[in-house]
Amino acid sequence: GGDHTITYPILQALAAKHGPVGLVHVDAHTDTGDTALGQSIYHGSPFRRCVEEGLLDCGRVVQIGIRGSSYDPDPHKYCREQGFRVVPAEECWMKSLEPLMREVRAQMGERPMYISFDIDGLDPAYAPGTGTPEIAGLTPAQALEIIRGCKGLNIVGCDLVEVAPMYDVSGNTALLGANLLFEMLCVLPGVKTL
Repeated sequence: GGDHTITYPILQALAAKHGPVGLVHVDAHTDTGDTALGQSIYHGSPFRRCVEEGLLDCGRVVQIGIRGSSYDPDPHKYCREQGFRVVPAEECWMKSLEPLMREVRAQMGERPMYISFDIDGLDPAYAPGTGTPEIAGLTPAQALEIIRGCKGLNIVGCDLVEVAPMYDVSGNTALLGANLLFEMLCVLPGVKTL
């Protein structure tokens, strides 16, 4: 899809049907900003708007891969105050994320949840084709562990955002994004895989 703003109306529609949903959010950024250039709806604010509208079950929100520069000395304070679990990228470096995903599965339980995957959650060595790259991100193998770790959960929707092919002449970012979307389709409820 486009930039992360698209997740906001999707979650509005899903919450209207299911009530507040859990969220597995992979990203370099928390996307809980308030305003930018005087606008309250932009790609850095969707999850703040979702909190304000009661679209998220905040005790079942996990943000994985968060890193990068900030304008605030405590950039994750808002998220923690809402009850989100923030997993900074450095807690993911050089290890399998299967143990983390076991914890996430327990946290999500059987209630409806959504997967939102920003391609910049991955290190730009693998996915340079995005508008806001941040070094020291996740690997493609870790991305697969996260997505496959959601199999069996009550997934009511998913997205993959922020792929900007014009920034990657190799096409690797688009290839990776397409494969991650395929993996998300494979973990949807009722999908049979080999």
